[in-house]
Amino acid sequence: MEEKAYQWARALCHYAGEEEEFLEQFWQALTHSPEIYQEFIYYMERQSFRCAYHIEGYSIVDIMVWQMDHFKAQMDRGREDMKNNGDKMLLMAFDTMLKMEKNPAYYVDRLLHETGTDYPGKY
Repeated sequence: MEEKAYQWARALCHYAGEEEEFLEQFWQALTHSPEIYQEFIYYMERQSFRCAYHIEGYSIVDIMVWQMDHFKAQMDRGREDMKNNGDKMLLMAFDTMLKMEKNPAYYVDRLLHETGTDYPGKY
C-alpha cells in the first residue's frame, strides 16, 4: 500500500506542478502522521473524504473549502493555471493539514480570519 500511495502522491505533485523536492518533503511529513496518512489513503482508494481526523475541530474538507478562497485570489491576480487544477487543490489541502498538525493555532487563526476575496482592500 505504501508504494501505491507514494506513486499517487508523485502523480498528484506532477499534475499540481510541484517539484521533486516538494514531493519528498510532503511524503516525509505524510508518513510521519498516521492519521493524515489514513485520510490520504482513504481518498486515494475512494475519491471521497473520510473526515475522521480533526485538528482543533477542522477536517480535511474544512481546510480544502477554506483554501478555495486562496485559489480564487490567485485567479483574480491572473494566475489562470489555478483555475482547473483539482489535483493542486487536493494536494495543498493535505499539505496544509500536515502543517496545521504541527502549528494548529496559526492555522486556526487563518481559518477564522481569512475569508472571501469579495471585499475592497483584501489584496
